[in-house]
Amino acid sequence: MKNDANINTENAICSSPFALNAANPSVFWASAGGAMVGYDNTRKALSNIDLSPAKGKRVLLKPNAGRDAAAETGATTHPHVVAAAIDAFREAGADVAIGESPITGVKALEAFESTGIADVARQRNCLLIDMDVRPFVPVEVPEGVAIKSLKLCREVTEYDIVVSIPVMKTHMHTGVTLSVKNMKGCLWRRSKVDLHMLPQIDGIDEKPLDIAIADMTSVLRPHLSIIDGTIGMEGLGPGAGTPKPLGVVVVGVDAFAADSIACEIMGISAGDIPHLKMAADRGYGVIDLDKINVSPANWQDVRSPFELSPTALSLEFPGFTILDKQSCSACQSTLLMFLKQHGEQLLDERTDDKDIVIAIGKGHAELPEGTLCVGNCTAKHRKNRPFVPGCPPVSSEILNEYFRNVKQ
Repeated sequence: MKNDANINTENAICSSPFALNAANPSVFWASAGGAMVGYDNTRKALSNIDLSPAKGKRVLLKPNAGRDAAAETGATTHPHVVAAAIDAFREAGADVAIGESPITGVKALEAFESTGIADVARQRNCLLIDMDVRPFVPVEVPEGVAIKSLKLCREVTEYDIVVSIPVMKTHMHTGVTLSVKNMKGCLWRRSKVDLHMLPQIDGIDEKPLDIAIADMTSVLRPHLSIIDGTIGMEGLGPGAGTPKPLGVVVVGVDAFAADSIACEIMGISAGDIPHLKMAADRGYGVIDLDKINVSPANWQDVRSPFELSPTALSLEFPGFTILDKQSCSACQSTLLMFLKQHGEQLLDERTDDKDIVIAIGKGHAELPEGTLCVGNCTAKHRKNRPFVPGCPPVSSEILNEYFRNVKQ
């Protein structure tokens, strides 16, 4: 076990043991049909990577299992993809485990059950790790602009190889969430939320969250990326969007190159995703399509544009004014699901034509009278206003609070 001294960039989780042409990285993909499409595509794409450096090493698979949701929703990594990764690395002679630090309010082992990952792990006697259980390891971020340190889950520093296995999704805050951003799930407990709460940086137009993710990648990048496009999510991702069956898996040693090709398959340019562009500009990876070798070469045949996340929630929900300042995706997803499930009911039962005002996030200096305050971050405004606690809050409690106080 490593000691608790701050890790410097020389020991950061970045340098991959797998073959990589840093100037012209290779990305591989596979697409097929059938009941085991996720498994078959993963094995086919991974067959292009020499996994022999994993022999005798400890390999940590980091899927997107941060939500209590089945893979069929498009919110979490498909268990067949994880199963294929376990098998491939074990055949290469590695000791394999699966780890996750989920969003606030979700328990890792319960999420593994909901996603189906626990089943494939049990079938293979593969260790499942709740990475929030043990104390964190402090990590310095010397090149950070928005952040100067991170609280890293201890297992990430102890395993020899970390593999990012995200699901292909749009994201309401960051445009997309793929293999680079999936590593945010290696941050300990609520420290993930801290990246959503940063103040705007003087002289920089980009959102502090995007800058912080770029900062994070200076010390935390996966050694290999397996991007699961078996069932993606479009629209109101990362948790309230629409499932998008695609049947594609993308693999690469350079996480940025893999994300770039995944973005293109989604109908998005990686250059339009701030955290990818900023980090690539710093030299952490390659997103320039002209510099990436993609195999098979006909990858554009599987291109299927994703519906993007809206820039404002109120555009999707007429009749509501959503006041959102510095909220995290967990709170936003809860509110989005609530509005999708109950929005019409609330509008049908209101007694006037005024918008229903709901606030989330910690960045509000003041709020209008009568605003429904949702989530712990709005607690300072609870006096004389309806308030729903929780981090994130529970949808049923939002409904109860509305009819108990707002509708009176």
